[in-house]
Amino acid sequence: MDIQFVFDAISRITHITTAITLAGGTAFVVFVLAPSARSILESEELKLRMSINQRWKRFVHVGILLFLVSGFYNYFRAMPAHKGDGVYHALIGTKILLALVMFFIASALVGRSKAFDFMRKRRIVWLRTIVLLAFAIVAISGVARVRGISTQSVPIEALNKANTFQ
Repeated sequence: MDIQFVFDAISRITHITTAITLAGGTAFVVFVLAPSARSILESEELKLRMSINQRWKRFVHVGILLFLVSGFYNYFRAMPAHKGDGVYHALIGTKILLALVMFFIASALVGRSKAFDFMRKRRIVWLRTIVLLAFAIVAISGVARVRGISTQSVPIEALNKANTFQ
């Protein structure tokens, strides 16, 4: 087993595990925790929300770091196989832009800056936005993955050497 394979596997596993953790945690809050918390007193809900936010922000910040490191590693590893493939680059470029928007929203929701209080006051709307963005990103990733490598964009020698993961 060569070292490049090990790095590729670790990067992919890290990227997907981080996505599962952050998207799943956000979906849990939107669809399970928030509706359930409406049944408790407002003061207790606020304490619960503050306690969760204190813990969740660590996941958000570490998750964003892991996404950026593993995502760019995966991107640069996949580039030689997709040279000249405009559709692939459009898909991945869109995915990256949506991810950056998602990172911004998630950071604003767990942060303390007064400038983003308006977002925290409507946190469920923004959490739903994150869930929708995560779905769109997964869909784009899935299309890019099953689409494979365009044989028209790369010389056959590069295809033979290329790693086919996205």
